[in-house]
Amino acid sequence: MAENRNETGRLAPPRHIAIIMDGNGRWATRRGLPRTAGHKAGAETFRKIATYCKDIGVKYLTVYAFSTENWKRSETEVSAIMALLKKYLLEAVDTMERDHIRLHFFGDMTPIAPELRALARETDEITEHLSRDDFQANVCLNYGGRDEILRAARRFAADCAAGRRRPEELDETAFSGYLDSAGIPDPELIIRPSGELRLSNFLLWQSAYAEFYYTDTLWPDFDEAELNKAIAAYHARDRRFGGVKK
Repeated sequence: MAENRNETGRLAPPRHIAIIMDGNGRWATRRGLPRTAGHKAGAETFRKIATYCKDIGVKYLTVYAFSTENWKRSETEVSAIMALLKKYLLEAVDTMERDHIRLHFFGDMTPIAPELRALARETDEITEHLSRDDFQANVCLNYGGRDEILRAARRFAADCAAGRRRPEELDETAFSGYLDSAGIPDPELIIRPSGELRLSNFLLWQSAYAEFYYTDTLWPDFDEAELNKAIAAYHARDRRFGGVKK
């Protein structure tokens, strides 16, 4: 069982929690609201859960905000998601240093609007000035697990072609350094709200030994109590990493 305890003697939360923020559209539809209203509510939930994670001692929170497949949605919905992201980034630029919150992006930022890319770079610069002991939120934007692995493989191949690396040097540790998550420990707990029971191309490499927690609660309704349930379920698991139960 995962029974690490903090300095107070309480069960410590996982160091790294990842969440697939799913169910915004269904939440809105059930209330007779446009899907964009669901994304706005989901953004507020992210803000609340990120703050709670920081307060209880989680070191890293990684969230699936926009996948490589989400471009297939309507222009109205995509525009609403990007507008919410812009609003969040503008607030983050003003508050990251005050609140000691680091912000990092996973994904291919190339198709993202120049204004948003510039804001993302600004948050990266602020993050570099903050302590590595501070809480870090990782936002997966235009992200897909397979795409991440392909981009990492291309970067390694380019280094080999340039003479900087040799193919036989590649092992799991070296390859991890080419991923978007380089330098960040793999998540111990992955949470998916909304009742769906699939990974949906999220953190395929990093989730190899993660514990999974599924709930029927839609993301906008996901609160601190729901997160506590997920953490309690995590602590009840027997994490053997392929070994034999003792």
